[in-house]
Formats: sequence, C-alpha cells, structure tokens
Amino acid sequence: MRRAVALVGLFGIAIAGISLSVMPTSRSVAAANEPRTFLIPASDGYGVADCISTKAECGKIVANAWCESQGFGKAVAFGVANREDFTGSVTKPSPAQAAEQPLSITCGE
Repeated sequence: MRRAVALVGLFGIAIAGISLSVMPTSRSVAAANEPRTFLIPASDGYGVADCISTKAECGKIVANAWCESQGFGKAVAFGVANREDFTGSVTKPSPAQAAEQPLSITCGE
C-alpha cells in the first residue's frame, strides 16, 4: 500500500514539473521599447526638485534612479513639466503656480 501511495505521489510531482516546463515563459517588462513620462510633484519632500528643475548633474542621477526603480533602463529627458502635460493648464500661470509645477522624467530603453 505504501508503494502505491509513493508511486502516485511521484507521478504527481513528475506531472507538475512537466506542466511547469511546458508553460510559456512570459517576462514582465515595464515598457517594450516605448518611452514613458512620469510627473512627480515638485514638493515631494525629498528635495530632488532643485536638481531636476535646473537640469544639474545630480538631476541626471536622480532621474536615472527613478527610471530604474520603475523598471526602465535610464532617463531620456527630465526637467520641469510643460503646462500642456498636466491638468490645470487652461489658465495663465502666476509666480505662485510656477513653483507648484510638477517635474517630468521620461524613461526609455
């Protein structure tokens, strides 16, 4: 009786292994060679707005790190977002609103 149970268990494990090896392997990729733009609030609390908005060297490092954390290779472009890229672009910006403009990071590759 023990041999029969062991044999059934062995066949079950073998069939499960075969079914897993036959299944198609699908790799989850963030983007298939398509650049993607992310809008980040300028007042995110991390202090990266100064680097990204002035396009300083530290901005490139921050933008590349952001893209890598989102599953992309590196940043293609970064800076202050255009008013057309986010909601609320109908009115003319005042100096107070300019400080609230979100940051834009475009990731690719």
